[in-house]
Amino acid sequence: MRNEYAADLGLSESDLAPDWHTQFARWFADAVAYPLPEPNAMVVGTADAEGRPSGRTVLLKAYDPDGFVFYTNHDSRKGVELTANPWASLVFPWFPMQRQVVVTGRVTKVGRAETEAYFASRPRGSQLGAWASTQSRIVPGRAALDAAYRAAAERFVAVEPIPAPPHWGGFRVLPDTVEFWQGRASRLHDRLRFRRTDGDTWVTERLAP
Repeated sequence: MRNEYAADLGLSESDLAPDWHTQFARWFADAVAYPLPEPNAMVVGTADAEGRPSGRTVLLKAYDPDGFVFYTNHDSRKGVELTANPWASLVFPWFPMQRQVVVTGRVTKVGRAETEAYFASRPRGSQLGAWASTQSRIVPGRAALDAAYRAAAERFVAVEPIPAPPHWGGFRVLPDTVEFWQGRASRLHDRLRFRRTDGDTWVTERLAP
């Protein structure tokens, strides 16, 4: 199963923005306009304290020059792993566009005020789901999950706005590398990477495909 990538597409050093944030904003706008079904979907890779890796798809909820933000249950598998080993990778798999963005970096928790502001913007059903789900824990069946949701709905029936659960919040990935990957013919893909060398100093470099 193999698809040949378009020969007329490419990413040259002269095309690259002066910083990773501007370049990501360009490509993200392209992904939204394409349109991809969920352009903010990304694969988050983590590892536990012993180095055993795991990955899953989550949704990017914000990005700025400081990094990339997503939200989750801090008691979930990824939350526990990020607390024990605060490093992560992100992959934006924009395959229909023959593009990927790959990020690696340290992870910090988002401040509570920022978490509360984002939680308030979520649909009420998603807010209740955050209270109902003991994410990544074993449950006896779907009925138990539905019952937990009904219990949350009853608990907060007269509450507006619903507060964010204390165990729920955001993580920000502070990138050390951000790679922009453009598919090319004959598997000679373009890979241009921004890499932090010290503090706020960055270099750009081309990687072999």
